[in-house]
Amino acid sequence: MLGGERREMPVVHVNVWKGFGAEKAKTVIRNITTVFVDLGVPAYAVEVIVHEIPKSHWGIGGEPASEKLRDIAP
Repeated sequence: MLGGERREMPVVHVNVWKGFGAEKAKTVIRNITTVFVDLGVPAYAVEVIVHEIPKSHWGIGGEPASEKLRDIAP
């Protein structure tokens, strides 16, 4: 509860490859929050979680992304 009032809080999970970086994550967090604010949700109620996942743990078409997309950076 915030301010004695219960509100539903959106929680957005963003999955990206490891190496995405703090600055890009900050931009994603800010922009996703803005989308919800534009929909009338107070910024303090929006949670955005950026998960950096190693390409070796991300499968595409039955193969690890680390093998299938070797030459593609995060």
